[in-house]
Amino acid sequence: MAARFTRIPRLLRHPAQALCRGYSKDDSSWFRSLFVHKVDPRKDAHSTLLAKKETRGLYKIQFHNVKPECLDAYNSLTEQVLPKLHKDPDYPCDLVGNWNTWYGEQDQAVHLWRFSGGYSALTDCMNKLRSNQEYLQFRKERSHMLLSRRNQLLLEFSFWNEPLPRKGPNIYELRTYRLKPGTMIEWGNNWARAIQHRQENQEAVGGFFSQIGELYVVHHLWAYRDLQSREETRNAAWTKRGWDENVYYTVPLVRSMESRIMIPLKISPLQ
Repeated sequence: MAARFTRIPRLLRHPAQALCRGYSKDDSSWFRSLFVHKVDPRKDAHSTLLAKKETRGLYKIQFHNVKPECLDAYNSLTEQVLPKLHKDPDYPCDLVGNWNTWYGEQDQAVHLWRFSGGYSALTDCMNKLRSNQEYLQFRKERSHMLLSRRNQLLLEFSFWNEPLPRKGPNIYELRTYRLKPGTMIEWGNNWARAIQHRQENQEAVGGFFSQIGELYVVHHLWAYRDLQSREETRNAAWTKRGWDENVYYTVPLVRSMESRIMIPLKISPLQ
């Protein structure tokens, strides 16, 4: 018996063509709306919307990867020179914290600076350092101890604690989140509500987002007595109403994340 084939209706053979028939180019129907990308218009950059206005604080974070055999000498040299800049009123910069990485990248030093006058203070400080012979000699000696180094300029989230000096002993966790471009506002909106759940043990030290260097990077800095205290504090957050929602809505915004456990150097204002 010869096979019988059913004629396919023209609508099914060319669904898009049939569906589009009768619509003009300037038709504003639901069909055209399917292909229109709606953008939430904003009149300000996310740095203006999310950063603290009253302090005009600009931060610089430095990551120095040190030759393993040179770490002790590096720490000693750093502890001799950096406090002088911190205490000198002619230099508009303050040490916020200095650490060695304990868990994470090994043989690494992390330094966090604050420039209270913003970019003008940073420029003033850099210009003065170019003629500071002690600092130039420090950099020369330090260069022989390093494998690599990098830095970022950061702004401080308006809803986070200001990183003030604190007594120790503490360990510090620097959690770094690399976000998908365009998601910083959404990240900030969620964390502005969620940060209240991480205050009971005074573990929240500071929250920052990058302006120069690798972009769409967020750093959260936390302090704990020890690793056991860290585990207990983080587990307790899950019992707070709303914390699970913050995690649910912010995880999809993240491309990658990293955690460092750090030990303060002797000179660090954050102990």
